[in-house]
Amino acid sequence: MRIRIEGHDLPGRAGAPQAEALRLGGVHVGVQRKAEVVQRVPVHAERAVWEFDVDVRHVDGLLDVGGPWVHGRPGRRFLYLSWGAVDGDAFAMFRRAKLLFGDIPGDLLSAAAAGAGVLVARLGLTDAEGGPRCARVAPPDLTWELA
Repeated sequence: MRIRIEGHDLPGRAGAPQAEALRLGGVHVGVQRKAEVVQRVPVHAERAVWEFDVDVRHVDGLLDVGGPWVHGRPGRRFLYLSWGAVDGDAFAMFRRAKLLFGDIPGDLLSAAAAGAGVLVARLGLTDAEGGPRCARVAPPDLTWELA
């Protein structure tokens, strides 16, 4: 199943409350693949887009997802967007956002698993204080659709 995550309103954009400190700190956000944070985007980018495939299978009549992008146990699967400071090749993670598969409407998840389109998540990446969004991101701050 193909997934695309579209992030907007990154906290390092001009005029944001913590923008200068985040930019000077070399902060980036990326998607976590196993223990590694990949496809990193600088905090001052206009937007961030990640696209990848996850494995889909049926277990006891229920849809389950897996693969290197997926974290958590059956029934509690999620994706991580990880924030960290980049210094050369080093990435020092300091915060993560969780996107739970349980927040995706069942019919939408089933359609995506059947190949009806790309499952797209859209979310703002700045929290209420102007910093990097972290913790669980749930609707209405996160929307899912099939494209």
